[in-house]
Amino acid sequence: IGGTCVNVGCVPKKLMVFAGRYPGDIAEAKGYGWEGASPGQFNWKTFMEYKNAEITRLNNVYSNFVLKNAGVEVMEGFGSLNGAHAVDVKKSDGTETTLSAKNVVVAVGGWPFKPDIPGIEHTITSNEIFYLEEQPKRIVCVGGGFIACEFASIMDGLGSEVTLMYRGELFLRGFDMDMRTHLKEEMERNTKIDIQFKTDPESIVKNDDGTLTVLTRDGNKVECDAVMYATGRKGKIENLGLESAGVETKNSFIPVDDYSQTNVDNIYAVGDITDRIALTPVALMEGHRLADNLFGGQDRKVDHEYVASTVFTNPEIGVVGYTEEDAAAKFANIDVYKSKFRAMKHSFPGSETYSLFKIIVDKDTDRVIGVHVATDGAGEMIQGVGIAVKMGATKADFDATIGIHPTSAEELVTMRTPSYSYKDGKKIEE
Repeated sequence: IGGTCVNVGCVPKKLMVFAGRYPGDIAEAKGYGWEGASPGQFNWKTFMEYKNAEITRLNNVYSNFVLKNAGVEVMEGFGSLNGAHAVDVKKSDGTETTLSAKNVVVAVGGWPFKPDIPGIEHTITSNEIFYLEEQPKRIVCVGGGFIACEFASIMDGLGSEVTLMYRGELFLRGFDMDMRTHLKEEMERNTKIDIQFKTDPESIVKNDDGTLTVLTRDGNKVECDAVMYATGRKGKIENLGLESAGVETKNSFIPVDDYSQTNVDNIYAVGDITDRIALTPVALMEGHRLADNLFGGQDRKVDHEYVASTVFTNPEIGVVGYTEEDAAAKFANIDVYKSKFRAMKHSFPGSETYSLFKIIVDKDTDRVIGVHVATDGAGEMIQGVGIAVKMGATKADFDATIGIHPTSAEELVTMRTPSYSYKDGKKIEE
């Protein structure tokens, strides 16, 4: 119980993020007068034992408190549609039953995708990395999305030798270009990650000693102990019996309208299976609004505009709203405010670690339509900013807000002069 997020996603990943950041914090301790500080030796097995215990605790919370207290009957097994109003269930105890209902909601989520290349069976994904018995001393992370970048940062922090391979020119496609470039620069400056862009594995060979060799399309090879693919996710539509009810699918996903309704009137879908925004809080919003519509007498469409999110790399990247590129295309006339600096925590001990803050404003209305930050605690910061942006805050509102000093976050309310602007979608340097 808990889906990808609780079991093999956000929660265990964030625990690994925390673990991987201690060496960096301790490395700066000398600059604050702490002599002889060292991170010690990371014990993978101990961490995994603690992690598994925490996930089990959360599973029980969802099963025995959240669902049970709400009167939900949990039936473990595999379900498949049998027409529009029936679901056949093969229960985990071997018995079978059929449920009937006025409405059916499909919320089965997604699954990591791996390309069909020789040796792909020797690789792992973000599912399996949480259950490896031993920490890979050398790992290749393949992909350019936030999952690949996050795990490259995590494993580097935990002391593994990390190679990040991405077939494109720059990772985090879809994010603001300044944030993408800034993360690349910070990774190159402050980590040991071997970043290889324009690199695509052609095959993976398992050696006699159990190690792996990644052969790339450009003829190079990398020796490692594990290869983790993070090259996208597909919907888990297999064996759901969707065709029996006439539910349309697109690729591996289920298209829905603004009410999460499929092409079949009484069948709905929410979460990653719909290929909208694959984030846990978004799925929660979709499910909650569906419940409000079906059982609360309300009329609530899903709303995917101004959804805040965070990439848990080092530094973290927190975003809400439009990228500069998308804002220029949609709003045409925009102001862009930017500030790059060393946060006090890092400047004092002499670390070359930089933060980047960026605000994008629609000039015609003065509304803040995008905020992007790359800094420590960006996720915690952008959640609060996300409320203001969602409410329609203007740049004047930001300017009228008194900053908290000394913090990095005060930069959001002290940037007064645009770095540059766009007029009719074209950039104009100030």
